[in-house]
Amino acid sequence: MNKPAKSLKVVRIGNSAGVILSRELMARLRVELGDELSLSEVPGGFTLTRHDPDFETQMNAAREMMARRRNALRELAK
Repeated sequence: MNKPAKSLKVVRIGNSAGVILSRELMARLRVELGDELSLSEVPGGFTLTRHDPDFETQMNAAREMMARRRNALRELAK
């Protein structure tokens, strides 16, 4: 069962905008001040996760391989 959504408020930070994360939410995301977050669009909304540069590198390699081997992957999917 999904937990209820957390409400985040958008605030002005200089000429930009940001959201305030509670200590509880930061602990659950396992992030600290200065860490990078990744925002991903998923069906029905968005997900916010701790940025993992190793995962990003692996995903870029996978995307390149899928683009090069598109026809082979299409055949395998049949």
